[in-house]
Amino acid sequence: MREYLLVFLVSAAVTYLLTVFAREIAIRTGAVAEVRDRDVHAEPIPYLGGLAMFGGLVAAYAVARELPFLSTAGPFVFEDAGAVLLAGGLVCGVGVLDDLFELDALTKLGGQVIAVAFLIYSQIQFVFIPLPNGEQFSLDPAQGALLTAVIVVATINAVNFVDGLDGLAAGVVGIGAAAFFVFSYQLADINRVTLATTGALLSAALAGACAGFLPHNFHRARLFMGDSGSMLLGLVLSASALTLTTQFQGTEISRGGAGSDVNPIAFFLPLLLPISILIVPIADLALAVVRRTRAGRSPFAPDKQHLHHRLLEIGHSQRRAVVIMWLWAALIAFGTVLASLYTGMLMWAALMAGTAITITLTFLVPVVQPPHLAVHDEE
Repeated sequence: MREYLLVFLVSAAVTYLLTVFAREIAIRTGAVAEVRDRDVHAEPIPYLGGLAMFGGLVAAYAVARELPFLSTAGPFVFEDAGAVLLAGGLVCGVGVLDDLFELDALTKLGGQVIAVAFLIYSQIQFVFIPLPNGEQFSLDPAQGALLTAVIVVATINAVNFVDGLDGLAAGVVGIGAAAFFVFSYQLADINRVTLATTGALLSAALAGACAGFLPHNFHRARLFMGDSGSMLLGLVLSASALTLTTQFQGTEISRGGAGSDVNPIAFFLPLLLPISILIVPIADLALAVVRRTRAGRSPFAPDKQHLHHRLLEIGHSQRRAVVIMWLWAALIAFGTVLASLYTGMLMWAALMAGTAITITLTFLVPVVQPPHLAVHDEE
């Protein structure tokens, strides 16, 4: 655990420091987010935050290779993590081009597919689907590749869609990565196998990169992650989950904690964990597609009706709207992980309490503190 904490801190520190250089590069190259009607920022903000986060991930990976415990892990741990970072670098590069030249949607999708193809070429893909009874349904290479492409591309675009308020995407992904680290670490401990796993390593580094970026990105932001950051985060998060099915058997993934043999919730986590962690932005993505299609517009056409826009409309300030969405992300992500690993009344009571608190803060706070009283929070 201490080495994972060090990986987290290295990633956070390097990302925090590199953000200053990324901002300067963005200003010099003109990679700046101009103010548009659908935006909530009032002045141009530089992009390219993804470059800083990618640097943090690479630094954490390099340090992990030299640590006493992690360095003794099987070669597949660092081979898989390195392949994920290379794919992340590829999709981050596509995002940089978009931040500079505003690529069309199909070009960006092509870049995402190429990055996923590299993951599949590196044998990082679904190879089976765990079943509730502890068995597994084996996938042939074509099925596994198709399922991998759908999950990774959907996660990448979900993160991209939620990147609408200062600190929102970085916080949601950071929370999701932390939840996935808990699951990966506990899964290894429950099955009494080595605690050095690709999923735990990548999620610790990813959570650190998000934490290091947030001080520069929280309202009022001095730097946006841009597509270079949102696509990088989505790929690394979803690819981390993919590594579970290559390093654990179906019976191991389905085995819960608290002495149970098979947990009926845990079996689907390798397939749906990225979706459960990002259920808020993915729901936002689905609603946006339905909303725009019903209006006769392209599903990629921008608008100002995302969930974070609606939170602003009911009276939340920008900071508070972001924190509210963080709370929902944490409730769903950690709730899913806890329910998959543990059983009993205490676990369900904690989930019910968390749900009640989150709902109350979402809908009651704007009533208690009307919008005009929250203006100072925006300044």
